[in-house]
Amino acid sequence: MKRHLILPLALLAVNCGADAAAAKASGLRFGHGHWELACDNTRTCRAAGYYAEGASEDDDEDGNNEDGNKPPMPVSVLLTRQAGPHTPVKGELQIGNPGEEQETDRLPPKLDLTMRINGQPHGKVLVSQGKWTVDLAPQQTQALLAALTRDSRIEWSDGKLSWRLSDKGAAAVLLKMDEYQGRLGTPGALVRKGTRDENGVLPALPAPVVNAVVPDDKVIQLPKARLASLRAALKAQSEEECQALSEAGEAENEITVRRLGGGKLLASTLCWRGAYNQGDAYWVINANPPYAPELVTSSASGYAHGVIDGSQKGRGVGDCWAFEDWTWDGRRFVHTSEGNTGECNGIAPGGAWSLPTLVTTVRKQAASRP
Repeated sequence: MKRHLILPLALLAVNCGADAAAAKASGLRFGHGHWELACDNTRTCRAAGYYAEGASEDDDEDGNNEDGNKPPMPVSVLLTRQAGPHTPVKGELQIGNPGEEQETDRLPPKLDLTMRINGQPHGKVLVSQGKWTVDLAPQQTQALLAALTRDSRIEWSDGKLSWRLSDKGAAAVLLKMDEYQGRLGTPGALVRKGTRDENGVLPALPAPVVNAVVPDDKVIQLPKARLASLRAALKAQSEEECQALSEAGEAENEITVRRLGGGKLLASTLCWRGAYNQGDAYWVINANPPYAPELVTSSASGYAHGVIDGSQKGRGVGDCWAFEDWTWDGRRFVHTSEGNTGECNGIAPGGAWSLPTLVTTVRKQAASRP
């Protein structure tokens, strides 16, 4: 069964009208059929397509099958395009490696695969054991792009085994990519081509620069009275979001306090638990009462050297994740990354791809003073 990654991490929206021409761009996430799109704030877009999980190898795209007993071979493709006129599309192929020995042991050390579209060959792809992701040749990427805008059978085969990519949803995703990058009606559009000047395509934007300050990270022990006052301040600000603050008597619900510098501290505690995830909350507080807590996130998974990390599974087997980071700049925690690893469908342990919607350039600075 196909499953999209849905987690309590805010997804960025996009307005492709007037806002698209602004100095800053919001990220975009969009999915249709067996394809999904993630565009980041530099206007780089990544479209990922997958096999039809749950169908059999001999199914047609409507699920009809005469033999009906071969499971599909997991496969995915990533198409990456930077913003700006005349930019090419990079294609990558990933043969599914779900981490189960019975799936990988039967494969030879090297796979010599022929790429076929509607039965016609389009060159070879060589895949080695343990190196499951390979680049597609430019001409293969172009053939793939042409096939994805119409009903096509797309597969890679060594004559015995075949990895079939679904085209369902691809045209809608590629059209959305064109729209986001301002390519509609130009010769370089992937779907809706036209004669509009290519030089009018939206330019790439630089990644925002964040000057990271690494604090000493020292854990400090507050006196009991001050700790109780801090807990009351955190509950007043976040009790509805972090119900674990009200759970008494559990050691993991204790509040940890670290130095940040500049008269600020970092407070953290368990916020919530789920079936296979848990989220910690982090607040920036004043070093002395009143603490005036400012919540950074309620879905963190760790902290080190001035960076709060939020990594959450999309499902228990860990084949899909959402991720984001916040980095201390000496005054506040800046949101410095956000994205996920694509659909939950057994392509690879830890997820198939990195599909960010927020990217930044982080530069380390000297440590701040307490």
